[in-house]
Amino acid sequence: MSVTFADIERAAGRIAGQVEKTPVRYSRGLSELTGAEVWVKFENLHYTGSFKERGACNRLSQLTEDERRRGVVAASAGNHAQALAYYGKRLGVPVTIVMPEGTPFVKIQKTQSHGARVIIHGLDFSQSTERVMELVRDENLLFVSAFDDEGIVAGQGTCGLEFLDQAPDLDALLIPIGGGGLIAGCAIAAKHLKPGIEIYGVEAAMYPSFTARRKGETPRCGGQTIAEGIAIKAVGEIPFKLADPLVDDVIVCDEADFERAVAAYATIEKTVAEGAGAGGLAALLRDPARFRGKKIGLVLCGGNIDARMLAVVLNRELVRQKRLVVFRILGDDRPGMLAKMSQVIGDLGGNIIEVIHNRLALDVPAKGAEFDIMVETRDAGHAEQIEAALKEHGYVLRPR
Repeated sequence: MSVTFADIERAAGRIAGQVEKTPVRYSRGLSELTGAEVWVKFENLHYTGSFKERGACNRLSQLTEDERRRGVVAASAGNHAQALAYYGKRLGVPVTIVMPEGTPFVKIQKTQSHGARVIIHGLDFSQSTERVMELVRDENLLFVSAFDDEGIVAGQGTCGLEFLDQAPDLDALLIPIGGGGLIAGCAIAAKHLKPGIEIYGVEAAMYPSFTARRKGETPRCGGQTIAEGIAIKAVGEIPFKLADPLVDDVIVCDEADFERAVAAYATIEKTVAEGAGAGGLAALLRDPARFRGKKIGLVLCGGNIDARMLAVVLNRELVRQKRLVVFRILGDDRPGMLAKMSQVIGDLGGNIIEVIHNRLALDVPAKGAEFDIMVETRDAGHAEQIEAALKEHGYVLRPR
């Protein structure tokens, strides 16, 4: 099994006019933040919100007439499901998607809106995949993996082909790794066009399957990650064999890295990135010294993040920057106490967002109260100024 640069060129020809050529832009803000010269390829601007359209369009375009008539099936609750459904409808290929129980309704609805048949089965993807194999056997459907397929890999490789065409002077590409289809295809294209370019993969600490396989270890994967798009317990066989000799290193990122990256894309680039889609920036923010002064290409590979989760991430970043601070104050439970504390905070320009009284904690005197006051500040220095003023006025601040 192999995917060559010629395969990727042919894939580019197949998807031309169907899959959008996404823009590549120099980011002055991210460059100033990291010390690198940062270029971003906005794969989140595809109609279904991710790079998966490339592989889906290419793979479905290669079907024989018999395969088109029979239809395809896949297990997915994310970007692959929507991309396969969308291009199945456009190319006249029946698509069946098996999703595990608990899949958010919005993802089910979006996939169905593209004309796919959606079957809910199993508690997780392993059980959903078992149902897929039954459908392959019973209904003679063709299984299309999200990543372990040469046609998918070649299609994803068109992202790297475009990136080097749009920004030929790049020193390195930072690409998230889930099943491995994107990094395998992009590495083949990029290394062919520019043999000296460095390729860095990015994995979530909870799902380091590519890293573990490189070390000959059994990956320990599990847990809830914001980068669910790359939360894959086992990297694909085909992508690993293709990518392993081409990937210079893999950077494993923590949850806080992904959160910072999602927030940075929203506040600096004014664009929406899902956790996995922000993986390249997460790695750059985690280790900026490694890339300082280099021309770095980031593949923002997806923007399908739940609106509520995006709000949570942005608020958590405000907490990290101490622009949202909770002061826990122990005081007397008597009239006017809160007003005096509020005046200290207000006089310094702090904006009180929320106040919570706790009178039932056993380590608080019966005639006292514990106040949790959430304050919006300008920055960490402003927060420290307010804290010092509260202490100067005799208020006891307790650790949270």
